[in-house]
Amino acid sequence: MLMDATSHTTVTRREALKRSLYALVPAPLLQERSQGAGGGGQEPAVGRLKQPQLAGRSRTAVTDYENDPFIIGVEEKLRCTCGCNLSIYVCRTTDFTCQTSPALHGDVIALVEQGQTEQEILDAFVARYGEIVLMAPPREGFNLLGYFLPGVAITSVGAVMLWLLSRRVKLRAAAAGEMTASEELTSEDAALLEAELADLER
Repeated sequence: MLMDATSHTTVTRREALKRSLYALVPAPLLQERSQGAGGGGQEPAVGRLKQPQLAGRSRTAVTDYENDPFIIGVEEKLRCTCGCNLSIYVCRTTDFTCQTSPALHGDVIALVEQGQTEQEILDAFVARYGEIVLMAPPREGFNLLGYFLPGVAITSVGAVMLWLLSRRVKLRAAAAGEMTASEELTSEDAALLEAELADLER
């Protein structure tokens, strides 16, 4: 038990501790808390974000469409138009600040609910945004060049390298044959020289 010097009343230790803690808390924070809890219909400031938009988009209710394999397959073939170059599915499940991918996801759901097939949904997006909305260009017309040119280029380079390698092997084999022939000729000359020296010594 403690004595309050100003009012000459008895103060418990708990009350003294509470007063000392209140002395450490800034006055504006106490006023804001008292206004929120006291009345006026205002919510307390504790637990609220000053700028909730910085935390990303507000979460919507999760439905069966969020993880539907058919919708995921369609969205993986469509590019998000926010400029991230990711598919709609990847963008909406990784970038929670993007407002474009959820809207495109809603468009896909609307087309699915209309009973459209995957190709019809892709065609609808191409008609609206152009072929740039596709993650991979269709295999037709000039786009076929993009599919086949890399394979043709790799095959051609491989064939040229194989021809150069076989040519180098043949040249080395021919050079080795010439060296062997010259060595044999040299041994014959050496044998002839030895025979002539033997005749001279006689």
